[in-house]
Amino acid sequence: MKLSIKTLVAVAFSGFISSAFAAESLTVADLHAKRVELGGQQVSITGKVIKVNQGVMRRNFIHVQDDTAAGEVDRVIFTSQQVAEVGSQVTATGTVKLDTDFGMGYFYPTLVEEATFTAVQ
Repeated sequence: MKLSIKTLVAVAFSGFISSAFAAESLTVADLHAKRVELGGQQVSITGKVIKVNQGVMRRNFIHVQDDTAAGEVDRVIFTSQQVAEVGSQVTATGTVKLDTDFGMGYFYPTLVEEATFTAVQ
């Protein structure tokens, strides 16, 4: 009986670990270059928070930059219920959504939704 409980705990724990590491770690440039194939997938990006818009359409819009891209694709915009501080280094993880149109001129070719943020030291 003890062996089966240990096995059950090991299987449950391994499922937790694999889901925690399921997000592909990318740079800002990588995400924009591979955006179509990454649609619907979970990704992680580490970078600096450069802008935060709180409480827009019941979510926060957090802009993260990592110096790997320039021009109009120099950042990734994440939506989240969390808030990150401008200037902080974070790892942001969420699901890539393509061609999001909120109307009123707010169109995002690449958006990462339902993100979580972890501070990086």
